[in-house]
Amino acid sequence: MKGAYVLLIKLDSDKKIKVGKLGKIFFKKGFYVYVGSALNGLEARLDRHKKTNKKFHWHIDYLLDHSKIIGIFYKEGLVKEECNIANLFLKYDSVLGFGSSDCKCKSHLFFSKNNEIIKYCNSLNFISYVI
Repeated sequence: MKGAYVLLIKLDSDKKIKVGKLGKIFFKKGFYVYVGSALNGLEARLDRHKKTNKKFHWHIDYLLDHSKIIGIFYKEGLVKEECNIANLFLKYDSVLGFGSSDCKCKSHLFFSKNNEIIKYCNSLNFISYVI
């Protein structure tokens, strides 16, 4: 299966985390949404994100080392749609440059201090992925 995905992430406390070449970033306690795509195996990518013992490759790996995935949504497709999906979250705070080093987007990681961002995800009509 190929397509795009949205990870719902909960960070239980404020943390300063070194994120690869982005350097140290201060993450506020709350809820995050990360938008990505996998055109060479969506299931494998999602399973990798869920692993706790892995070599860090993407920006999201650094955040996931300190947080927990609480939900996953996906949309099947043959073309890269992550930027279009990321644009749906522009009303939320974002972490500049996070997950978007290979495109022109401001970010692919968005933040909300409460679970309103999760309710918004539920309204997007994506398929829920079993964790």
